[in-house]
Amino acid sequence: MGGMVRNERRPPTKDTRVPRARHLRRAMTDAERKQWWHLRELPVDRTHFRRQATIGPYFADFACHRCKLVIEIDGGQHAIGERAAADVSRTTFLETRGYRVLRFWNNDVLQNVDGVMQQIYDALNSPMGEAPHP
Repeated sequence: MGGMVRNERRPPTKDTRVPRARHLRRAMTDAERKQWWHLRELPVDRTHFRRQATIGPYFADFACHRCKLVIEIDGGQHAIGERAAADVSRTTFLETRGYRVLRFWNNDVLQNVDGVMQQIYDALNSPMGEAPHP
């Protein structure tokens, strides 16, 4: 018909991040595995954490989209140099999307998971912007 454009359906584009997220879920560290086990048992209504959740160009170790909370479990390589700078950029990006970011060291999770879980629980039950910092 004349100059009218039809509303044609295009096939959905495949998310190229999915294979990488799957690989990261299969290759979880001991600390991430322990944290995941505890997050699944969290007694807070309306929480549903995902492992290696894609948010923009990033993969969050754990994310609850409904509560806008991201949990990152970091090894020693995150403490210095380019990795530390990249983490700052990543956190800034996530915060501009409305997420609160909690970061914990592997050792914190492996040696004091109850303390880590208390901080996560407190963040889930506090108003936005008042998340405790580890």
